[in-house]
Amino acid sequence: MIENPGFLLTVLAFVAVIGPLVFVHEMGHYLVGRWCGVKADAFSIGFGPELAAWVDRRGTRWRIAAFPLGGYVKFKGDMNAASQTDPKWLEQSAAERAQSFPAKPLWQRAAIVAAGPVINFLFAIVILAAFAFVHGESRTPAIAGQVQPGSAAAAAGIESGDRIVSLNGREMATFDDIRLYAQIRPGEPVTIVVERDGQKFDRQGQIGSVEEKDGFGNSFRIGRLGIAPGAPVIEPVSLWRAPIVAIDRTGDIVRTMVETLGQIVGGGRSVKELGGPLKIAEVSGQAATLGVESFVFFMALISINLGFINLLPIPMLDGGHLLFYGLEAIQRRPVSPQVQEWAYRSGLALLLTVMMLVTFNDLSSFGLWERLSDLIG
Repeated sequence: MIENPGFLLTVLAFVAVIGPLVFVHEMGHYLVGRWCGVKADAFSIGFGPELAAWVDRRGTRWRIAAFPLGGYVKFKGDMNAASQTDPKWLEQSAAERAQSFPAKPLWQRAAIVAAGPVINFLFAIVILAAFAFVHGESRTPAIAGQVQPGSAAAAAGIESGDRIVSLNGREMATFDDIRLYAQIRPGEPVTIVVERDGQKFDRQGQIGSVEEKDGFGNSFRIGRLGIAPGAPVIEPVSLWRAPIVAIDRTGDIVRTMVETLGQIVGGGRSVKELGGPLKIAEVSGQAATLGVESFVFFMALISINLGFINLLPIPMLDGGHLLFYGLEAIQRRPVSPQVQEWAYRSGLALLLTVMMLVTFNDLSSFGLWERLSDLIG
């Protein structure tokens, strides 16, 4: 088993992951804001006490704060870091109002807000494209090379050499498609369309559930059909095609996130599976011990995660702002300040609740509650 990284390496790896990704995210807002003629009053990496700061010639205060769990760009006309509109912006001079965020057309405000998540996705796509160009693309056919005795596939009558056409109606083009579909659905019923000797037929089954541990001792439950692939097929990827492969992979990752989140909301998965900053820090340190490639790939996954979370339609997040802009476009007027204030308060309460939940989960996964129980008992 690989040894867990030390505390210092974990902290440094976490900062090395989160810091650049937060910077990239906020830089997306900042650059599109500048392009739209909006003045940025502050650009902050992290929250809380200020560790270092400087003011550039445009009057933007660049600051590094103590807690690198996020960041913000405070544009002219914003009341706070959550980008709530300051009612006093209309009292500014005409020249100042022209540089204010609320004065810009709806499409520009939406573009500025969307730029953060978009650049996170682009950052990940660049990394995944580089990986595809260097290592090629796995195109191993969706064929059962071997069937494990007693497995879910064996119970469903799958035989070696069968091609898996679809699972619950979703087409399986490669063996990776089978793996990705099954691993987040342990114990779920499945309709398998199989092709054997040129004939297609259906098989009913249930995806198996196995408890696995990674090299660091972390255990998790995943779904398995119980089939192994045939000879691996790795196709070279040209430079021009690498971004296309990367976009496809990003789409697969986002779809998996959406489906997993839907399972948690629907009760199909436990909320205990949600991880927070402490878990990200732990995995960051673990990824760092595996080498540069693993660490960079982990950064790409977190970047996609950051972009996805920020697009959720929750006030306080970019997706919440975009929701308000969508309503503004439909009703041809901004959402009332009272509704926005209520929504922001609700969004803040929700985010704080989720943060407390994932932190509890993180501490639980580290065995803290068991140790405290032992001390008390």
